[in-house]
Amino acid sequence: MNPFQLKPEKTADQFMDWQRLYPRSYQKMEIDPYTRVRIILMNGTEFESAGFSHQFQRHEANNELRQELAMLRRQEQQQQKKLACLKPMDETILEHTIGYEQLAVDLTAGLAQRVTCPNVKSALDFALLEDFDHLYRYADLMEMEHGEYAEKLVGGYTEIMPGRPTISEHRCPADAIMLPGKPDAKLFDKMAVQIITAAEQQTMNYYMNVCTLYTSDLGRKLYQEIGMIEEQHVTQYGSLMDPACTWLEGLLMHQYVEAYLYYSCMQDETDPYVKKVFEDFFQMEVAHLHQAAELLKKYEKKDWQQVIPGGEFPEPFHFAPNIEYVRSALNMAHFTAEKEAFKPVDMLPRDYDFFVYQKAVNANVEAVPSHQVIDQSIRLRGRDYRAETAPNPLPALQNRTVDNTSLGRAYQ
Repeated sequence: MNPFQLKPEKTADQFMDWQRLYPRSYQKMEIDPYTRVRIILMNGTEFESAGFSHQFQRHEANNELRQELAMLRRQEQQQQKKLACLKPMDETILEHTIGYEQLAVDLTAGLAQRVTCPNVKSALDFALLEDFDHLYRYADLMEMEHGEYAEKLVGGYTEIMPGRPTISEHRCPADAIMLPGKPDAKLFDKMAVQIITAAEQQTMNYYMNVCTLYTSDLGRKLYQEIGMIEEQHVTQYGSLMDPACTWLEGLLMHQYVEAYLYYSCMQDETDPYVKKVFEDFFQMEVAHLHQAAELLKKYEKKDWQQVIPGGEFPEPFHFAPNIEYVRSALNMAHFTAEKEAFKPVDMLPRDYDFFVYQKAVNANVEAVPSHQVIDQSIRLRGRDYRAETAPNPLPALQNRTVDNTSLGRAYQ
């Protein structure tokens, strides 16, 4: 599939009226978990596009170009509004959060298995274990406070058990900065960085907003803590982008990635109504892509092929269980970051910034929300909540009656 070879519709003809804009929501207990995940992914992709476009406008003086951006952005705002309202009113903040974390796990694992740049792959593998642990913490909160089981929401596609303990994820901010991407990087590597940054950025924003709306102090504290890690992830992934990319080249890449993701989603979607939404939005993104290519040619005198050679989409991205891959990645659970490198925590100097930051943030382990959730769950039920196909492959994480607060955080 080469979207540059398709005949686009006129962007001005694709605006939706209010009746078309407001969708029929899915049934939360009947929908396939990956349908929920795809909707969250595309909602985040539209958020990223809108944010990028606003920043572009604020750095651009040419009003004619700013007007073009406004036209594209308004239509993408409509796309985002429709996607967001596919979520039903009776799906709680915490239930929706399980979808966010399932997306983070299976999207990160899927991308990590396809990228070729070692720098990008190591960043994906490293953060994967953190989102995996977040899923476990939220699932325990759900079981403890509401008597509901997250395994019903993830559909058996994704395991629920500890990863790198959330308490161990808090690092000195400078250690979240990776080496920047290069202009000659492989196309899919560039796309993967953009896709995961958008997804994690949406999660960060979601937790920032719903933190104060949650109905228990413990839950609010957990969202507050994990929201800080999501900001760390956005910093890490965003630092992998190519800083030499111009604003118009970035616009073209955003539209290309959006079109690619809608194309991927519509290949696998099993719900007919949601599939039609993806198909319609794919057509819109093809029009946006062609318009971005025209703007690049007009204002920078560049052909789109200089940014996206050939134009052919990579193999569509498919959501699928990554249970074995995540289990294999758990051998990095005791790692942390030292500037641009990842290494076992006991290889760091004892006075390294990681330990200084940990002492400042986690001075009282018993007050750390992510630990409190598991500790209280164990006290209430006698053991934590998990949904495993087999015991955790790491002996340090197999004990279901004690929350491990030292793995990846202290010398072993």
